[in-house]
Amino acid sequence: MKRLALYLIGMVTLAVSMASCKGDGKSLITPASSGRPYEILVVADDNCWKAPDSALYHVLDSDVPGLPQSERSFRISRVPHAYYDRSMRLFRNIILTDINPELYTQTKFKYARDVYSSPQMILIIQAPSQREFADYVSRHGNVIVDFFTRAEMNREIKELKQKHNRVISAKAGSIFDCDIWMPLELESYKEGKDFLWASSNLNDLNFVMYSYPFRDHDTFTKAYFIHKRDSVMKINLPGAREGMYMETADSMFVETRSISVGGDYAFEARGLWEMKNDAMGGPFVSHVRVDRAHARVVVVEGFVYNPGGLKRDKMRKLNAALYTLQLPSVKDVSEIPVDSTVAEEKMERKAE
Repeated sequence: MKRLALYLIGMVTLAVSMASCKGDGKSLITPASSGRPYEILVVADDNCWKAPDSALYHVLDSDVPGLPQSERSFRISRVPHAYYDRSMRLFRNIILTDINPELYTQTKFKYARDVYSSPQMILIIQAPSQREFADYVSRHGNVIVDFFTRAEMNREIKELKQKHNRVISAKAGSIFDCDIWMPLELESYKEGKDFLWASSNLNDLNFVMYSYPFRDHDTFTKAYFIHKRDSVMKINLPGAREGMYMETADSMFVETRSISVGGDYAFEARGLWEMKNDAMGGPFVSHVRVDRAHARVVVVEGFVYNPGGLKRDKMRKLNAALYTLQLPSVKDVSEIPVDSTVAEEKMERKAE
């Protein structure tokens, strides 16, 4: 009996081994990537990473915009090329530096997906010299930051598609004829006229959705957005005592830009909120969208209340969820595209 058991175990092991390998020795089953969200492994030698300007380090170490305190964009690890081995190649986010005057005449970005693990994004920076590498990275640092931020948010969107708060989705559907995938942590909600607010039990994660008629293109201005936001919040999010209500903290520090969501125009705003006549406050991010089918504007917003604590990851979680808003004319949620200036290429796994 013992021999039979050992024989069966051996056969199962052999079958798994054969099923997981190709003839060239490559695995058919891509292993799960290692590393935490927003953690990047940089593969760069000392002459690049420890250069006087350290351009790449300064780009990755930049602060996240729109937060009340300084928080780095990423967690950073670095290894020289000689130590970039099998285990290191499993990292979820990797930057490969490739400085070679014999191969390159100009600096460029390239990327590849799921080469050694999944999910995985590898950004390759090719340059003919250290000086040109540093200049290019300094000028295009926002591309690098956005590239990995979008990669992580797309992973969040993929997870939300499988597991999201169906109660909030149902409420958004009944009030606005829209769908949105919000995190499961949002367990309580409040309804108003063309308004929905949902919050976690700790009140650290918050989601707001409201709509109003579309007038003209002046709707998509910073001044109009703040005016409309403050009027809606004053009515729907009063404080515990009379004279307390939510408002935008300082309009001068609200940052706005045009973005694309599912191929459609959207207006993004980031800033700080506060409770009038109270000490509460924190960061927010809003997406303003046009629902052409109903001639209206739909606003979705995430805001965080976490006094004394870090807010970066909470804000990024909410920001990713905002991209899942499906207006009546939108059928499905697509991933946030990478920068069009970064070309995708196929990378072959290196033999171990």
